[in-house]
Amino acid sequence: MDKLEVKKRAELWLSPDFDEETRSRVKELFDNDKELTESFYKDLEFGTGGLRGIMGVGTNRMNRYTVGMATQGLANYLKKQFPSTSLSAAIAYDCRNNSPFFAEIVANVFSANGIKVYLFSSLRPTPELSFAVRHFQCNTGVMITASHNPKEYNGYKAYWNDGGQVTAPHDVNIIEEVNKIKSVKEVNFEANPELIVSIGEEVDKIYLEKLKSLSISPEVIEKHNDIKIVYTPLHGAGVKLAPEFLNSLGFRNIIHVPEQDVNDGNFPTVVSPNPEESSALTLALKKAQDENADLVMATDPDADRVGIAVRNDEGELQLLNGNQTAAILTYYCLENLSRQKKLKGNEYIVRTVVTTHLLTTMAKHYGVEIFDVLTGFKYIAEIIRENEGKKTFICGGEESYGFLVGDFVRDKDAIISCGMIAEVAAWAKENGKSLYDLLLDIYSQFGLHEEKLLSITKKGKEGLEEIKEMMKNYRNNPPQKIAGSKIVTIVDYLTKQQTDTLTGITTPVNQHQSDVLQFFTQDGTVVSVRPSGTEPKIKFYFELRSDMENKAEYKTILKQLNNKYQTIINELRLF
Repeated sequence: MDKLEVKKRAELWLSPDFDEETRSRVKELFDNDKELTESFYKDLEFGTGGLRGIMGVGTNRMNRYTVGMATQGLANYLKKQFPSTSLSAAIAYDCRNNSPFFAEIVANVFSANGIKVYLFSSLRPTPELSFAVRHFQCNTGVMITASHNPKEYNGYKAYWNDGGQVTAPHDVNIIEEVNKIKSVKEVNFEANPELIVSIGEEVDKIYLEKLKSLSISPEVIEKHNDIKIVYTPLHGAGVKLAPEFLNSLGFRNIIHVPEQDVNDGNFPTVVSPNPEESSALTLALKKAQDENADLVMATDPDADRVGIAVRNDEGELQLLNGNQTAAILTYYCLENLSRQKKLKGNEYIVRTVVTTHLLTTMAKHYGVEIFDVLTGFKYIAEIIRENEGKKTFICGGEESYGFLVGDFVRDKDAIISCGMIAEVAAWAKENGKSLYDLLLDIYSQFGLHEEKLLSITKKGKEGLEEIKEMMKNYRNNPPQKIAGSKIVTIVDYLTKQQTDTLTGITTPVNQHQSDVLQFFTQDGTVVSVRPSGTEPKIKFYFELRSDMENKAEYKTILKQLNNKYQTIINELRLF
């Protein structure tokens, strides 16, 4: 879009349809061509997961008007999808700047359209919003959050009546309705207060009781309830419910990081509130060192993901990645349900296609079915919905630190994850081990899997074009070998085809369409490439494997796999 067209779009926001503050800020942008372009060169896209963007004025920003238009489009779709039905929606929000304001806008627009609203009175975790949708039998739900994005961002996650984020066909149909809203004049902002119901602690109580029922070994917790656990919400929504849930399970030694218990959308104590990044856990690790704690847990701003640190064989605190945490939790569930003879043959687990295949190996060992889905927890929720009443969901996870146990919630849940991680720690202690020991036991039994994630940021309009070109090149000119091992299979989720490179035979892939490429080699290495759906990044996922006969081999084999990773990075010319 050229500068003239951008200015024409911006000038529309100077009309009386927009409030005075908005008009004033738009006028200021006319003195900054770059910012004006970034704010107006396109509409903030309502994607398959909702909205996410930088806050500010403009069509490409999160603000009162873009949120209102999205909500009006969603309301219009609900009326078409559920005719002659009394509609209802649940709304929650996290600690981000403007989150309460955006939640109020959503509530106002829904109620103005005759939709009853259950609005949380203060910030809550994303998984509790998922739970509330099901609890109140709502038609939809909206969570105001940008997860772990920088402080400039906010977002809008849309949920369906099963408590999961919207999937096909509703996702594309909602997008179509949202795109039909061409003017803020089409948005009904006038709230109907009689249709807005405030909810809070009464829902917390029910939610936590449901989660508590998922505990597998409560007697073990009772014996080891003094485990020292440092917990931090990273300024976010987990501040109340995560410690409360741990206490309800019986853990008595929860240590806080006071500076990070403060809800603050500016995230003053961290560069990024992302538990995937080691720097986010700096204060918690220091606290754990000072207190000689056994375990560290940190949840992201909307408390749907958790990062952990455990004591290694030298007594040092060591961060685990999302794949390792998922492996430990999955192993604990499968091993103990098997010991308790609770596996009846109709159980299953779920992993995303970029999550460790270690889960696949474990599922096969315990005779439990496993489903592979695209990246995004909404696809795990979709599998749960499709199998409801026919099969029993045990757990599911993704490499990006999201995990779920049980089906009360239909999104990743850091609250139940914190509780289960602590329970596994107690179980390991009962068996004379640490969580680190348990991880090495898993590697010894099922093979060492070392996973790496490399994200390359490409900001702005030019960055998006560059990412598209990179994906095009990988499709048209795929590598023949990776670290000396021949590529035997290429899976392209955009064309939904799997190619056997040895025979040239292609077979269809039974998944939703997505811009994801995977390369599988003869020696078991897997490299996956995908643009991020929520950030201006292209992501590379690496999985390297090796047999490991005993714990003593761990560090030697790990070093070999890390050297192999560096070889792959150099071959793909990522730096």
